[in-house]
Amino acid sequence: MGSSLKRLLLLGHRWLGIVLCAFFAMWFVSGVVMMYVGYPKLTDAERLRHLPALQAGAPLLGPQQAMAMAGVTGPLKELRLAAASGGDAVYLAQPAGAKGAAAIAVDARSGKRIPSTDQARAMASAAAFAGPGVGTHYLGTVEEDAFTHSRGLDGHRPLHRVQLADPEQTLLYVSGRTGEVVRDAPRHERLWNYAGAWIHWLYPLRGNVFEPYWADIVNWLAIAGTAMVLSGATVGILRWRFRAPYRSGSRSPYPGAMMRWHHIGGLLFGVVTATWIFSGLMSMNPWRIFDGGAPPLRLQALEGAALLPSARDAAPAALLSAAGPGIRELKWTRVLGDTLVLAQPAAGAPRVLDSQTSHPATVDGGALLDAARALLPHPVAKVERLDAYDLYYYSRDAHSMTGGAGKPLPVWRIAFADPHQSWVYLDPHTGALAGRSDRHKRWSRWLFAMLHSWDWLPLLERRPLWDLVMLALSLGGAILSMTGVVIGWRRLGRKLRAAGDGRAWFRIRGRGLPDGAARM
Repeated sequence: MGSSLKRLLLLGHRWLGIVLCAFFAMWFVSGVVMMYVGYPKLTDAERLRHLPALQAGAPLLGPQQAMAMAGVTGPLKELRLAAASGGDAVYLAQPAGAKGAAAIAVDARSGKRIPSTDQARAMASAAAFAGPGVGTHYLGTVEEDAFTHSRGLDGHRPLHRVQLADPEQTLLYVSGRTGEVVRDAPRHERLWNYAGAWIHWLYPLRGNVFEPYWADIVNWLAIAGTAMVLSGATVGILRWRFRAPYRSGSRSPYPGAMMRWHHIGGLLFGVVTATWIFSGLMSMNPWRIFDGGAPPLRLQALEGAALLPSARDAAPAALLSAAGPGIRELKWTRVLGDTLVLAQPAAGAPRVLDSQTSHPATVDGGALLDAARALLPHPVAKVERLDAYDLYYYSRDAHSMTGGAGKPLPVWRIAFADPHQSWVYLDPHTGALAGRSDRHKRWSRWLFAMLHSWDWLPLLERRPLWDLVMLALSLGGAILSMTGVVIGWRRLGRKLRAAGDGRAWFRIRGRGLPDGAARM
């Protein structure tokens, strides 16, 4: 390698490091925090656990009657019944074709539409979520704050904030549209997040003048950081004496302890550091490189006609009586041309009922697979039943970035012979679509999830081995970054002092030397 190229690599690494090593150190430390405390979110399991149980004896309107009285017409994408708003049973209807908007809330007793949430309803929702004996304190509304940057909350803004007097000092966020509790943030999550996800994802740049540029800032910092680490690794290898040591007896040419530790640390942890910075870039899906343009699934093949409440639907009282006590939510869904109701308890799989007879229902597995073949206009290459998680269909801890979403087992995995190499996952218990993947998303799984959080099942299933590996590598990366910060700022300080001395000399020359000064 030519001397000019070596010098270019050295200078590029040096000056990029002065700017970026502080970010690297912050990313490593905050990444360790995120291993155990994630960004606040309300998982489905938490939501169901805190919902009051629906009472079979309550005088609730049927879905068709309630929708008609509220003026909700046309097919629905989703329809749920839960005591989710103000502690009262409400229908939550999502019209077909509506994207990103909050559901329409309809009082299940009166059929009145709930246009928005006031303070009284928000407080009642929080009290029902918290349970008896827990005090509540209203903190007003907010459009967005440090714990609500998620775009999934956009349809619920403004958000009511309610502080609970529980042992966790939980802060609740209540939808300004439906009155549902949509986020909970215990005190320990809020505090640790300032050292974790909030700073890791550069969220100080969200919700202010930097908002339009946030994604680009993160992307270009990661790109520059990857280039900086790779250039440093190249310089480190070139300057390491593999055959004979330097005169000092060391194989590193640097006499100072800080430079030597940085050199050796770079050789040991440079590859891991580069892969973590690069995979962090991949988590942003920069310039949508993982959006392969796969066509939407033909869900009508599984559902039949669109979901539309009917006068023949059983009353909620009959459904709840058939499902048994402790049901938190009823959900109407379409499967193979029939309307089914999923009666969801506080935990575990839902009970599947016929919407008209309220009798237990079973999804025909053979018919489900036959219908699934029409989800895409391409032949099916392979059908597999998964009774355990694998490299592409797996569950993470609820607090993690990709955790908290239900991943039922068993599922059918249907691989299509289409240009996008699409995979579709179906839940045979409910007939629901459990997931979809294609070639681009599987690349994302490796370039982001695998490289960034090492979610390799043989390792994840052997904790605390996963923890020890991640902590050791994070410590090495943090040491490498922190030594880079010290080295970089020492050099920058010397440059600034030298520049200051030079300016002082020119100022003296400009004024002229006093008599005899040249002889002193």
